Amino acid sequence: MATEKSGKGQQPRLSVRDQTLETLRRRIISLQLPPGEPLSENELAQEMGVSRTPVRESLILLREEGLVQVFPQIGSFVSLVDLARVSEAQFVREAIECASLRDVAADTAGLAGLREMLQSQAAADANGDVEEFFRLDEDFHRELLRLAGHESAWAAVNSAKAHLDRARRLSLRDTRPVATLIEQHTAVVDALEAGKLAEADSSLRLHLRGVFEDVQRIQESTPELFSDGAAPRASRRSVARLT
Repeated sequence: MATEKSGKGQQPRLSVRDQTLETLRRRIISLQLPPGEPLSENELAQEMGVSRTPVRESLILLREEGLVQVFPQIGSFVSLVDLARVSEAQFVREAIECASLRDVAADTAGLAGLREMLQSQAAADANGDVEEFFRLDEDFHRELLRLAGHESAWAAVNSAKAHLDRARRLSLRDTRPVATLIEQHTAVVDALEAGKLAEADSSLRLHLRGVFEDVQRIQESTPELFSDGAAPRASRRSVARLT
């Protein structure tokens, strides 16, 4: 279906296929559809109020991203967390974000905006709102790129980190306290404000690499969420939800 046009001056609306793809991708990354979850075209189509065609097309595209696996005679499943893809995405993210720090314009307005973000993150933590913190965390890292004049690089970061984001969400739920992440964000801002670029770089790398330790601990406790090269069992029963 072609992209539909909305009113004059408004953004074009996504096609049914693109809306379906966006919804399924978001549900996989947010762990609403957890690793190993069986996917039924009929059930998804009924739930989303669309035909099977956009669901089938979306699953094909998600398979190309490595977020869905299709096994003949068995079915379609949400891919398990692939540690190699997590590592690749982390490499891309760290390279881009840390390289941009030298260009951050640490002026009064920019620093004030970052401080406000930290306060909002603390409020989300106090309310126990993990989803809101995750959104604010994304905003913080994107703002660092914007202050460096490299906001367009966020698209490259974002496209590479679908698998990384699943690992990060597992981390938020099962290992690192949100308060620790906020402290690490604060350390980056403090160093930028003090003009200590090397310290800011070190703090940001430490923050970004923490996901590896988290993933190792999660894998030890729930190895069934991670890829070991084996096909999932031919069962339509859902795995335990992570919410």
